[in-house]
Amino acid sequence: MLVLAIAGICPADESHDNSKIVADFWHCASPTNGFWGLNDQLTLSGIEVGLGLTTAYQANVKGGTSTNDHRGRHLGKYDLGMSVDMEKLLGIEGGSLFVHGWGGWPNEEGIDTHSVGSAWGINALSVSNRTMDIVECFYETPLFSENLTIAIGKLDFTGIFDVSKYADDECCQFLNASLVDDPTIPFPEQGLGFVLNLAITDSWYIMAGVVDAQADGRETGFRTAFHNEDYFFYALETGITPQLNCDEGAMPGAYRVGMWMDGQDKARFSNQKNSRDDIGLYLSCDQLLTRENSDPEDTQGLGVFGRFGYADSNLNEFENFWSIGLQYQGLIAGRDHDVLSGAFAQGIFSDYAGANEGNGYTQNNESLLEVYYNAQVTPWFNISPSIQYIAGPGKTNKDAVVFGLRTQMTF
Repeated sequence: MLVLAIAGICPADESHDNSKIVADFWHCASPTNGFWGLNDQLTLSGIEVGLGLTTAYQANVKGGTSTNDHRGRHLGKYDLGMSVDMEKLLGIEGGSLFVHGWGGWPNEEGIDTHSVGSAWGINALSVSNRTMDIVECFYETPLFSENLTIAIGKLDFTGIFDVSKYADDECCQFLNASLVDDPTIPFPEQGLGFVLNLAITDSWYIMAGVVDAQADGRETGFRTAFHNEDYFFYALETGITPQLNCDEGAMPGAYRVGMWMDGQDKARFSNQKNSRDDIGLYLSCDQLLTRENSDPEDTQGLGVFGRFGYADSNLNEFENFWSIGLQYQGLIAGRDHDVLSGAFAQGIFSDYAGANEGNGYTQNNESLLEVYYNAQVTPWFNISPSIQYIAGPGKTNKDAVVFGLRTQMTF
C-alpha cells in the first residue's frame, strides 16, 4: 500500500537568520523544501510527486526458531509516487494518471524466515534488493457518468479491495503482513487489469475488477497477461460509508463485503485434481468511535477496525482469518499527530493442509498480537517502536516475541 506525503514548501527566509532557518527545517513538510521548489511549479501544471523512505529493524527476543540469527533484521524500502491531473495538464476532463515505483534492500530473506517461522510474514515492508520497480501505472476516468469510474493499467489490488483506514499500510501502521492484507485472499502481484467503481449514492458503492493472476510486479505485465495461460483474478466488493453523529461532529466509517475468484489451476489437497473455481469471501470495517474536537480536518480520536476472511480449505492453506483492533490518534496531550494502535489476529489452517498432512505446519492456527506507537518527530520524520507476540508460528511450536523500530521520512 502507498502512503506518500507530497512534499511541501517552507516559506523563503530573506533575512538568512540561522535560528529561523533551523526552525523552518524542523517544521517544514519536507527536508528538501519541496524538492527545492520544484513541487510548487509542478503542482501548477497538475503534477504532484512524493518520495518516501521507510526503514525497520526487528529482533526476535524469545522463542521462534532462533534468537541469535541476525540475518534479515534490518531492511528498507523507498516509494516514489506521481499523480497527474490530466485536465490541468492536457485539458482531458476528469482524467488522472498515477504512477508508483518502489525499491528496497537487502537481498536476503527477512527475520521471519531466519528467526520466527511465521506463516504470514513479520514484516510486510520487505521487497528484497530492488533498485526501482514500477508496480503501479494506471489511468482513471469517469465512464458515461460521474458516478461510474474506470481505472485501467497496472494495478495493485491490495490497495483497492479489502482496504482499511487503520490497518492497511506497512509504512506507517502495522508491520505484520496479516494486519496489512487478509491472508485468506490470494492477491496476485501488481499486474494489468481494470476496476469499475459505481457510486450508487453518496454513501453506497459497488466495484468490480479483473487483474492478471500470474502477474510479476517487476515486469510491465504484458508477457504474463497476453502470452501465458488465460488466468485472471476477479474481485467484487460493495460497501457503505456512513457517518455517525456526536457533539464534536461526524464520525466516518466504512463497512465492506466482498468476494473473489482465482482462475488459476490449483491442485486440491484431498485428491490432487486440478480446479479453477477457487472462491472466497471477506468482510471488513473501520469506524471512528470518538473524536476530540469539531474541526473536520482533525482526525484525533478513537477508532475500531476488523476483518474476516473465508477460503476453500481444499485449495488454500488458510481456511479462516479474523482480526480486530483499536487506534487512538492524539492520546497524549500536545502530541496531536501521534498514533497508538493494537490489534489481535488469528488464522485457522486448513485441515487438509495441516501438520498431519505433511506441509510443515506444527499448529492448527497462528495468532498474533501487535502494538505500535507512531510518533511524529517532525512533519517529515516519524519513528515507530512496535512489539509482536506470535502464538503458534506455523513452522515451529515456540511462541515468539519480536521487537521492532521503524522510521519513515518523506521528501
